[in-house]
Amino acid sequence: MPTSTIREPISPWPVAGLVGMACVGFLVAVTVGPLGVPWWAVLGLTVVWLVALVQSLRWFTRRPRTVVLLPVLVALVWFVTIVAGSRYLDWLNA
Repeated sequence: MPTSTIREPISPWPVAGLVGMACVGFLVAVTVGPLGVPWWAVLGLTVVWLVALVQSLRWFTRRPRTVVLLPVLVALVWFVTIVAGSRYLDWLNA
């Protein structure tokens, strides 16, 4: 007689985290056009986003609530990069 396994309910947190990663990915992708940010800064932000995306996929089942924090962290890195580049490197006034 096979034993039935008790499954835990599916958590919505990792799905919300991946939706957030998609939103932040769009934010990073459109940075190069209207804001006039240099290509090397967008490349660095893209690398940060890709690393966070891979990590969120690795944590999808292991740490579902932590996945939600990754898009917030990447958005914060994006914001600090844009503000610092605008202020100290004169990106937006070119």
